[in-house]
Amino acid sequence: MLDEDQMNKTGRHSEAYCQHCGKLLERQPYISVGATYCSEHCFLKTIDVCASQEDMFNLLAETLVNALDLREHETGLHSKRVACHTMVLARRFTSDPNLLQQIYWGTLLHDIGKIGISDTILLKAGSLTESEWIEMRTHPEKGYHLISQITAMTDAANIILCHEERYDGSGYPKGLSGDRIPLGARLFMVIDALDSITSNRPYRKGHSFEFAKAEILRMKGSQFDPEAVDAFSAEDEVLRKMIIAKCHNHASLVSSK
Repeated sequence: MLDEDQMNKTGRHSEAYCQHCGKLLERQPYISVGATYCSEHCFLKTIDVCASQEDMFNLLAETLVNALDLREHETGLHSKRVACHTMVLARRFTSDPNLLQQIYWGTLLHDIGKIGISDTILLKAGSLTESEWIEMRTHPEKGYHLISQITAMTDAANIILCHEERYDGSGYPKGLSGDRIPLGARLFMVIDALDSITSNRPYRKGHSFEFAKAEILRMKGSQFDPEAVDAFSAEDEVLRKMIIAKCHNHASLVSSK
């Protein structure tokens, strides 16, 4: 989001309309890089890297994520964001629309199993106990069992099951390693780390894109698939812009190229 000085330099006026939904913007535009949007939701809707098919399965996936968001604040937006960002990487590996759709669904619904985690654990403000972590770590399997019942989302369900695995085999629930982990899950790991590092938390402010990039490069070959990290590096400019655009208050996240 541009500050007042930047707004003056761009020549934009206070009366502007969202380029997606047409809503009159009462404040500064959400993002002003050739277009204005009233929210990140509208911004993400216009990005070509998001799944474009408006069918019943996309509606179902969006509805399930919204249901989870009723319990966890901002979960839906996080899920939509990482799904869109993962698609940036996925398109470097395949042009198969069916595979891309499964990757989109799988990453969008990656945390859907948390619906089955108790509120005392899911919404706990402090650190989890060992027994609580054991329960929390069941969410990939819970999500898999939920989504695998939908025959059109079988591959997406496998991404959900494997999204907490690690390239070196140190993840969960099955300790898979290398290419035994579905491609979509391997790409998601990189994007999830990027979003987590650059997001504000109650105990810290979000770090810059450059800080996140350094951490991802550092864990290349251990936590992350080297090819996924190479794809991340190749899409540096696109992902950088998407990360900068994700919050209303970006000042601490914007770094010079």
